Amino acid sequence: MGLGKKWKPLMLHGHERAVTQIKYNREGDLLFSSAKDQQPNVWYSLNGERLGTYKGHTGAVWCIDVDWETDKLLTGSADNTCKLWDCKTGVALLELGTESAVRTCGFSYDGNLIMFTTDKAMGRECELRVYDTRDEYQIKKNSPMWLEPQPKHKITSAVWGPLGQMIITGHENGDLCQWDIKTKDMNTRAMDHSKQINDIQFNRDMTMLITASKDTTAKLFDTETLELKKNYKTERPVNSAAISPIKPHVVLGGGQEAMDVTTTSTRIGKFDARFYHMVFEEEFGRIKGHFGPINSVAFHPNGEEYSSGGEDGYIRVHTFDKDYFDFEFEY
Repeated sequence: MGLGKKWKPLMLHGHERAVTQIKYNREGDLLFSSAKDQQPNVWYSLNGERLGTYKGHTGAVWCIDVDWETDKLLTGSADNTCKLWDCKTGVALLELGTESAVRTCGFSYDGNLIMFTTDKAMGRECELRVYDTRDEYQIKKNSPMWLEPQPKHKITSAVWGPLGQMIITGHENGDLCQWDIKTKDMNTRAMDHSKQINDIQFNRDMTMLITASKDTTAKLFDTETLELKKNYKTERPVNSAAISPIKPHVVLGGGQEAMDVTTTSTRIGKFDARFYHMVFEEEFGRIKGHFGPINSVAFHPNGEEYSSGGEDGYIRVHTFDKDYFDFEFEY
């Protein structure tokens, strides 16, 4: 089963330390990456050329998002700031300070609202914050339109829902929560994971979402109801999971936590990207390559390639070969 074996993957090495998140823009011509080395990068996805670097953070950058128009970039860092950048010039447009590290961030559908979450640290509670970037008062006074403390279980992943009407958060205890942006209430909660949710990603039309968890599973949920639809099981923690935009496939990346990594042989396969059939929940392929856990995976918007960012500091861009598209799952 060919998963891009005939073509050597592009190896992007512009980070000195572990890659924390990768994200394609809507057209898929650019790939954005954040890492523990303080400097987010942007790359041409076609040839792997580094287009630029966003300089200004003084701590590990945990999260990154790009708006619909590839106009603005959002980053959250362990230096206790969330920064908004001009994508093209690399200039920081604004900086929002916090009391602890920024763990997740994201743009709403229209790009006007931004949200980010902070870590629970040094006696500070985890917080979910939402700002309207058009409101000067909110930005200058650092006064969010919505601030939701999370005193019990900190948020470890978060995404905007369809049309910016909701925010979906994954928590360190495995809870998955859906928040209404208008009423600021929690609409519904799913408690299907037993450990921390590391990543949340949508399918193309945002009707379904996939979660990646420390409990060694990835799960598929209905976005509207948070009803559990499918379950993908592995033997090791899952750090990231993505849904193909064109095939009924999901890819899982993980391996183990960075603090547990030893000099284990990569032949054991714990750092492979693993492909599952979305409906039948069965694994049908693996791709080797990283010398440490995979921290983030993403499908290209056209579904013809996927990328993975690892603890080894590398981003690998894999183009699928003809066998992948001809492959039909037997059932």
